[in-house]
Parts: sequence; C-alpha cells; structure tokens
Amino acid sequence: MAHNKLWHVLGGMGIPSHLVCLLRNLYKYQVATVRTDHGTTDWFKIGKGVRQGCILSPFLFNLYAEYIMRRAGLEESKAGVKISGKNINNLSYADDITLMAESEEELRSLITKVKEESAKAGSQLNVKKTKMMATTPIDNWQIEGENVEAVTDFIFLGVKITADADCSQEIRRRLLLGRRAMANLDKIVKSRDITLAMKVRIVKAMVFPIVTYGCESWTIRKAERRKIDAFELWCWRKILRVPWTTRRSNQSILQEIMPGCSLEGRILEAKLKYFGHILRTHVQVESPFL
Repeated sequence: MAHNKLWHVLGGMGIPSHLVCLLRNLYKYQVATVRTDHGTTDWFKIGKGVRQGCILSPFLFNLYAEYIMRRAGLEESKAGVKISGKNINNLSYADDITLMAESEEELRSLITKVKEESAKAGSQLNVKKTKMMATTPIDNWQIEGENVEAVTDFIFLGVKITADADCSQEIRRRLLLGRRAMANLDKIVKSRDITLAMKVRIVKAMVFPIVTYGCESWTIRKAERRKIDAFELWCWRKILRVPWTTRRSNQSILQEIMPGCSLEGRILEAKLKYFGHILRTHVQVESPFL
C-alpha cells in the first residue's frame, strides 16, 4: 500500500493527527538491506511496504482493510450469512479477508464493491489469488476480464477447508504432517542419552501440536478416531523401537510409556475449551449484566 494513502485513511478512521504524524515519521525515512550468502547489500530506501518483521504492519493493514470494508458498505449490506441472528459477510485476519454470502449474486456484488473501494484507497485486489468456494457446484467467474477460480478445497490459515465441510481430509493431512515431524526427530528418538520420559515430553511438545492444530472444529468419526489412535501408538512404538511385526499388545506399550492423556483426549479437551469460550462470549453478548 502507498504510505500517502495510508495516512489519509488513518485520518479518515478518526485516529488523532498526532498519532498519524508519529507513524508517518516512523516510516518516512525507513531503509533496509538484504542479507545474502556473500554478506549484506547496500542500504536502500523503502518507498512502499514495511520493514520485515515490523509489528505495526498487521495493525495498520487491519485498519486499512476496515476502512475499505466501511467504504464498500459491507456493514449495512444485507448480503451475508446469518449466525445467531447476526449478519456476517466478511472475516479479516492479518492480510487475509473472507467474504461470505448466501447466493452467487450476493457474493459477486461483495467482491465487486471491495475491488472498487480498494482501488480508490490505493490498494488492489489480486483476483488471481482470490479463490471462491460454494456448497453447490459453481463455475469460474470473470470480474473486469479477470477469472475468479472456483475450487472445492483450499488451505486457509494452515487448515484445509472443503466445500462439503468434511474434516477427514484435514485430519489425514495433519496426521501426515505429524509423521513428518516425527521423522525429523529420528535422531532424538533413537538416542540412548535421552531418557524415555524426556522423549515422551518432546513428542507431546513438538509433534502432537502439529496434529491437533485447528482440531476445535473437527467432526471426528470412528474411522478418523482409529487413525488418530494408530498414529499415537506408532509414535510410542517408534520411541520404544518396537516394530509392528513384534507381537506386543498396545496395552503393554501404553503401560510402559504412561502418556497420561491420550492424543484423542487432548483433541476432546481442546474442543471443550473452545466450546466454553464460545458459550461465554454468547452469554456476555446476550446478557451483559451477568
């Protein structure tokens, strides 16, 4: 985004002028260098964008996006999805924005409005990176001569989302990522200098969180439950260096490892915590005097 446009937007959002002046001075003379294998390049001035790792950039972008959404009239628009009696047509996270509607015509209208207001604010909607997904089959669109690709699944914030809301693909993908993480710990798992208890703690800290990422929204059936249990036992057998061909019961493996809460139990705990968070939020909104 162009900085001149950004300062104008911040002023239009009601941010005091002295804070806008402070932010402008922070970015006015910013310079950067590129680190390579042969050293670093000469320092050069940054005309657009922000420094790598700047903690202000996500906040500034969110303000910028909020300004565009307001100018596009999304708050007053009737297009959207009804959730708990509220009309929701957009979700924002860092530099990702999701638009939601109940019909193809409403969605096309939302995208067109956001694209037009983005251009007015000095930003540009990248249609090539924009994906469209619907619960029913839908064809590709064209907006001002550019194709908007219709997909049946895509990765959003690290989670695979499908048009039929089936979690089995995401669970399978997470288990594969967990196996890859376990393979990266092969030297640690096989080391005789590390105690068994420490190996179990390492797996719980570095492998299980990869598998359970986003599990709060999973719908787990018997087939997925068996796969999750099989993955956990595979991890423990790998730690104990017990192959599947060895005639040793799963119960004896668990008795030696003593993992405490199972992987499936961790998933259930995360789901219940998230449910409690949503319930408390709903109670606070509906009954502010409680």
